[in-house]
Amino acid sequence: MDWHGWLTIAVLAATIAALIRYENLADVIFVGALTLLTVCGVVSPDEAVAGFKNEGMLTVGALFVVAAGLTETGFLSRVTRRVLGPVTEANGALRRMVPVAVASSALLNNTAIVAMGIPALLEWCRKNRVAASRLLLPLSYAAILGGVCTLIGTSTNLVVHGLMRQSGIPALAGGLGMWETSKVGVPIALVGTLYLVFVAPRLLPERKEFLDQLMETRREYLAEIHVESKCPLVGQTVQAAGLRGLPGLYLIEIERGPNVIAPVGPDEVLAAGDRLVFTGVVSTLVDLQRVPGLVPAAALVDELEPGAGRHLCEAVISTSSPLVGQRIREASFRTVYDAAVVAVHRNGRRLPQKIGDVRLEPGDTLLLQTGTAFVRIHRNNPDFFLVSEVGESAPLRHERAFVAVAITLGLVSLMTLPDVLRLFPVAAPWAVRLKDLRVVFALLAACLMVATRCLPVAAARRSVEWNVLIVIAAAFGIGAAMSKSGAAEALAREAIGLVPSAWGATGVLAAIYLLTWLLTELMSNNAAAALMFPIGLAAAQQSGGDLRAFAITVAVAASSGFVMPIGYQTHLMVFGPGGYRVADFVRAGVPMVLLWFVLSVIIVPLAWRL
Repeated sequence: MDWHGWLTIAVLAATIAALIRYENLADVIFVGALTLLTVCGVVSPDEAVAGFKNEGMLTVGALFVVAAGLTETGFLSRVTRRVLGPVTEANGALRRMVPVAVASSALLNNTAIVAMGIPALLEWCRKNRVAASRLLLPLSYAAILGGVCTLIGTSTNLVVHGLMRQSGIPALAGGLGMWETSKVGVPIALVGTLYLVFVAPRLLPERKEFLDQLMETRREYLAEIHVESKCPLVGQTVQAAGLRGLPGLYLIEIERGPNVIAPVGPDEVLAAGDRLVFTGVVSTLVDLQRVPGLVPAAALVDELEPGAGRHLCEAVISTSSPLVGQRIREASFRTVYDAAVVAVHRNGRRLPQKIGDVRLEPGDTLLLQTGTAFVRIHRNNPDFFLVSEVGESAPLRHERAFVAVAITLGLVSLMTLPDVLRLFPVAAPWAVRLKDLRVVFALLAACLMVATRCLPVAAARRSVEWNVLIVIAAAFGIGAAMSKSGAAEALAREAIGLVPSAWGATGVLAAIYLLTWLLTELMSNNAAAALMFPIGLAAAQQSGGDLRAFAITVAVAASSGFVMPIGYQTHLMVFGPGGYRVADFVRAGVPMVLLWFVLSVIIVPLAWRL
């Protein structure tokens, strides 16, 4: 090994140290390391940027958009609510939620499953007075269990798939099959599901959601919601619909024609045309508007279409505003501001009258349904002290849910088709051709999500996690430097030297698994996969093991980061909302890591004839 190899090892060590210290700057660290290796001549400029056109990276980016389409249409949220159903305790919710999360994350990117599941689970936890810490960590674990079963279930598998195709080795040229990892992934998922349902509840903490601790200090609004005939809550009791006992939300009365029902009992049945009068915090009002058929009453009066392109904004009335002294129904919000008043807050007091009868005062905070340009147009308007958009408040496109599901099922079918055609010798050439087009299918599905208006262009751009894509692309270049410089071969030789010769190729595979797992606990899963892939191949060649077995071992081990929150991005997503500590991950994650390791070391040598 010449000085290029030693430089590459030094850069690799510095990269690992930097990722441990500054895990939130992974994209900057990887690009910096790749730039240094390129400047020093370890890799050529073409080799350095090859990862940015790798099909694995492009497929990951497209899947972000596909998952966003399912989220924006409310499909995933609707499924989550239906899955949880009538259960009211944590263990029952786990038994319902975990199997569905495992199965769905095999077909959808696991990050999207967790992103959509978090708000639905938090809503259920608030409604049933259950600590969110009992459910959010199992959700993250379950999504990883399902993701390892298919090519598109996790970005880690797609990274390894791209590295295999880029390796230039004939045995790896086809990459991973759609269901190839299921040979080891399905047994892991089954055992992991049993662990999450029956063992993990004893190891999980019970902590109050952080936002619930601050509930008393949050602004309460007076709001009126109209129940349309298509609303799924019609015919349900107030209790069954989840409109009673939810922290931060209180149903004051129901207006039904000329009659007013107050106080509202838990057994009162909702009817089409009801007008519900609430006091609630912003997050609960946003949740209400995400239920199809629940529409702000003011939006109907002001003839605003409560659909795509509408957002919720908060605006504080200024002392010089011409709105001061006017009733809300007389203020012509639709004409002057292209907005409708959804709710109003005044100094923590519960206003006794209807929203339309409220006479505005300086300092009143209005929750408005507006167009997308409202904040930009009225940010400096002297009519308001402050104007700000409420995050994640855009209405869901429920009417497009069927289209989004059809696009996703079409993508899964096209991804699976090459594996099916391989079973028939006559169709083998078509299988190879379609396998090369998988990235095209993913990009086509992403374009269709936008073209069919399942999500707006702006939302599609926001859904792509560019920092993740940059890490993946740059990691390909670093992996190429490790192979070209001989650093991967040297590191593999050292790893093999630690394994007793009597253990053979299986012992080397176990060592590669442990090294990959250790790296994924210290940095991102995608980075660990890209860095360990060339080392795994070198170890396979030196020990005489099967190359595909070692490549799949790297893919599986890179997804097994359960002990540290930084081991997987879904862990970071649940860390704050669940109020977790690092010790919680260690306590619940160590048994999961051991299960993955034992099953992988037993199954991979058998399934791939190591």
